[in-house]
Amino acid sequence: MITIEKGNKAPAFKGVDQDGNKIALSDFKGKKLALYFYPQDATPTCTVQACNLRDNFTSLQKEGITIIGVSPDDAASHKKFEAKQQLPFRLIADTAHSIIDAYGVWGEKQLYGRKYMGLHRTTFLIDEKGKIKHIIIKPKSKDHAAEIIAAFNA
Repeated sequence: MITIEKGNKAPAFKGVDQDGNKIALSDFKGKKLALYFYPQDATPTCTVQACNLRDNFTSLQKEGITIIGVSPDDAASHKKFEAKQQLPFRLIADTAHSIIDAYGVWGEKQLYGRKYMGLHRTTFLIDEKGKIKHIIIKPKSKDHAAEIIAAFNA
């Protein structure tokens, strides 16, 4: 589970987005970053969350916040999700779980009494110095952009 705390240095990461472009935490030095982890492309709750971020993208940009999504899906799945939902932000394909494990968001979950291993929906707000400003555990999918803005401004 999550061992990172507010004020810690954000774990460095490198990955590939839905367009095959390399992406790393170091690319965002001096910028506010909302790194949001979600379980799976094109599922109902993940779609609501992504569309909330899409619909409020201009407000997030005005606040100087960059949005990046991370899930264990591959780049092809991310590309389909981006195209279908017209997402204006990058999605990292973390099929090897390197970023997911570094941020501690993989663990036991339960649905209808059945236990299984999966990704815990979590957003890490990283400040301009690369430190964790806030961690949103179980974000409100329908209101996630407002949560991000409020936490960055707190």
